Parts: sequence; structure tokens; C-alpha cells
Amino acid sequence: MSTLARPTEGRMIAGVCAALARRFGTTPTTMRVIFLVSCLLPGPQFLLYLALWILLPEEGRSHSSAW
Repeated sequence: MSTLARPTEGRMIAGVCAALARRFGTTPTTMRVIFLVSCLLPGPQFLLYLALWILLPEEGRSHSSAW
């Protein structure tokens, strides 16, 4: 498993699904389908996606430059 960071390539909106797919060893398309199907169920999936978009660093960015 690789580190959890949003890639700069291969992403559609924010790279959250691409990052999760890389982390869990699946394709980004599979992760996107899983996310879309999960949105049909009750729960905070969309809020979790937004939180990951904000909290996950972009690949290649330094963590210390945020402050």
C-alpha cells in the first residue's frame, strides 16, 4: 500500500478516488463506481469526500509549506 496523497495525474475532480484506489490497489474507475453506488445509501459519503479533498495533501507538495 502506498501513502495516501491526491495524485496530480489521473484524477477527475479532486483526486480523492484516485488516491484511495492507489492506496487499496484497485483502479480509479472501480473506486469511482463504488463511491457513486455508496451515494445511493444513506450516510455522509459526500461530506467524507469533501473532507478528504481538503485534508489529503497533493502528491509532490511539501507538508511544511501549508503553514
